[in-house]
Order: sequence, then structure tokens, then C-alpha cells
Amino acid sequence: MNSQGLLSQKMFAIAKQYIPGGVNSPVRAFRNVGGEPFIVRRAYGSRIEDIDGKHYIDYIGSWGPNILGHAPIVITNTIHEVAKSGISFGIPNMFEIEMARTVCDWVPSVEKVRMCNSGTEATMSAIRLARGFTKRDYIVKFDGCYHGHSDSLLVAAGSGALTHGEPDSAGVPKAFAEKTIVLPYNDREALEELFAAQGETIAAVIVESYPANAGLVFPKPGYLNLLSSITRQYGALLIFDEVMTGFRLGKAGVQGLENLTPDLSCFGKVIGGGLPVGAFGGRADVMDFLAPNGPVYQAGTLSGNPLAMAAGLAQLRELDNHSGFARLDSLGAHFEKGLRELLVEKGVPHRFNRVGSMFCWFFTDREIVNVSDVMKQDLEFFKRFFWACLEEGIYLAPSPYETGFISLAHTEADLDDTLTVFAQVLAKI
Repeated sequence: MNSQGLLSQKMFAIAKQYIPGGVNSPVRAFRNVGGEPFIVRRAYGSRIEDIDGKHYIDYIGSWGPNILGHAPIVITNTIHEVAKSGISFGIPNMFEIEMARTVCDWVPSVEKVRMCNSGTEATMSAIRLARGFTKRDYIVKFDGCYHGHSDSLLVAAGSGALTHGEPDSAGVPKAFAEKTIVLPYNDREALEELFAAQGETIAAVIVESYPANAGLVFPKPGYLNLLSSITRQYGALLIFDEVMTGFRLGKAGVQGLENLTPDLSCFGKVIGGGLPVGAFGGRADVMDFLAPNGPVYQAGTLSGNPLAMAAGLAQLRELDNHSGFARLDSLGAHFEKGLRELLVEKGVPHRFNRVGSMFCWFFTDREIVNVSDVMKQDLEFFKRFFWACLEEGIYLAPSPYETGFISLAHTEADLDDTLTVFAQVLAKI
């Protein structure tokens, strides 16, 4: 099942001696598909090359940031030029100011924004800010939505819709996890029942507006509007986690597509141009509760790093100046049409979800409403499909619970070649 080359096998064995599990982020370990990862030598355009010299068409793009593709010249040149003047200053720089202005210009709900260094930092800080602003303790999240690995958010559902969450990781105190309430996504009744029972104690609701860490799941019609109205009714804040969708699905992300105005939003990935980055922003009165203006403390030595800010600005300008979002949607539609036709032709049970350049299919006939449905797909079939595709040079996410990404470096020919491989794989597995 494992298609690693000999050099990758050797280097991964060494990695496991010095790095827990051999990886610096768990999904890279390929545990959801069985086997071990290959080791990358370089990446270029729509492709990755491993240290054994094998090339793959890549549909992960560093898990979302590389919207222009790998190593685009506009970003590599920008990093090279900016680095000549310094790597980090620890004092304000022009690039972070321009990035903040750009975010506020592109996302109508964001009046002020603060930079940080990861999506986890962004969501963690937004939660603290919401608690400080509302002077309430409880947070609501949704089963299957991932918001990073901070203690408040590594919480799984309890035994019922109104039970407080249980720690989803060792090291998270139960008493701490009990301040987070977990609901099933897309369940209007559970949400309304919770707020009727204890809405006055809830500081915020945080949601992946389009959940993309359990595959790609869409809200039912009106569900996001309900989140907006019910939080407003009870004085809680609504936090949109757009770390994955922000600046990939258009200038204003999901909130732009859905015409919604959350109180706070969290960003990352695309705005760093492939370098570590995070950001959170929203209403000015809420954001002004942050130190040094207000009582909520948040800080970061490398926040607003000039390399990340300059790279992110270069990426955003490239998207804006070359109708990038329209092109990405066109590529996504081309891929969706071909894949749907193929899966129907082969008689493969499936559900396919796509928005813009993000996509996911599930090997099941059942409707996909939340993570419970996602987990009932044919996981063993997915594993066989993944390894067969990898053997033929197509690199998909090594998990049935992840979203795929198309970049501007992908061409229709890349997508057609991929569909040809899919057809060959489905014919033999």
C-alpha cells in the first residue's frame, strides 16, 4: 500500500528518531490512510517532487496557502528583495500596515485587524477577546469544525446536544473544556434550545462558515443567518473562522458570498503567501479591547513579520490584478464537471461538494450534513483510491476528512490528466 521510494523510507525512519511520529503536524503522518509519507525535495507550479525523483500533481497546496501554486516568481522575488532589508524588526513596518489596510478594505465586517503567526493563534486570541469583551465564559463550537489546537477549542461533543464538551486531547483539563459547548453543525433545533436555556452566559459562537476540516460541508439554507441573528439577540459574538476560506473564495471569503457580517473573523494561509501567518479582526469597539488600548492581552514577537506580510500582499495583488478568483472558479467548475461524469459513469456512490477552488468528494450516497455523515462514508475504499492515485502521480489529501485545493498554477490539462488517472484507478480497485 505504501508507495514511498527508498530514500523517502530511509529519511522518514531518521525523522521518527528525532521528531514525534516523524512529522511536525499530525495529518502529514498518513495515519488516516495507513502507511508513511514521502519526503519532498522541491515544489514548482502545480507539482511536487520527492527525494526519490518522483513528481506529483498536487491538490493540497500546503493545505491551502499556495493559491498561486508552488514557488510563484512574484512571491519568491518579493521575499528575496524584502529580506535584503531585514528579516524581522520587532517594531512596526510598512508591510503590516498595508496588509491591515488591505484586509479592512476587502472584508467589510473588519474595521480593525491584528496580525499573528498561525490560524491557531488567531482563533485562540479571538476567543479570549470575545470572553473579555462580553464578560462571559462559555463558547459554542460545532462538532467537526476545527479551529486549531488551543485548549478552548480542542473539545469534542458531549453525550447530548446541551452537554458541555469533553477534552479532545490529553493535556486539556476537563474543567477547562467544560467552558466550551459543542453542538452538531446544521442542527437548528439544538442551537435554538441551547440559547433558550443559557444564551445569557455565552460569550461567542465560533464556526468554520463552510466547514473544511471534515471534508467540505455546506450550511443548510438559512443556517448561517440563524447564527447571526441568535447571537445578536442574546448579546454573544459571532466568530467566523475563515482561516481556510478567507481570500480563497473571493475578497471577503464566505461572509462575502453569504452577505453576512460576523463580529470577529479569523484568517491565515493565503494572506501569508506560504509563510507562517494568522490574523483576526472585526468590529472596532471589540478590537479596541485588545492591549495596549484595552484589558485583553495578546502579543507575538514575530507578528506582522515583514517577509510574511510582503509575500501575502504580493499574492493578494496577483489575485486581484489578474481576475484570479474568476479563473479559480472556472478551473474548479471544469474539474467538477469531469469528476461528476466519471463517478456516475463508473457507478461509484458519491457526494461531491465544491465552492470555487475548494472541493471534496465522499464515497457515499447519503446526504452530507455534518461530520457524523462524513464518517459513514466508505473509508476503506478511500484508502485504496488514495494509494492508487499516489502511485500514478496524483497527490490528494491523505485523509477522507480534508479538503482539496486547486491553484492558479493548475491548468485544464493538469485537471484532465488527473481525471484520466482517476478513471484508470477506479477501473482496477
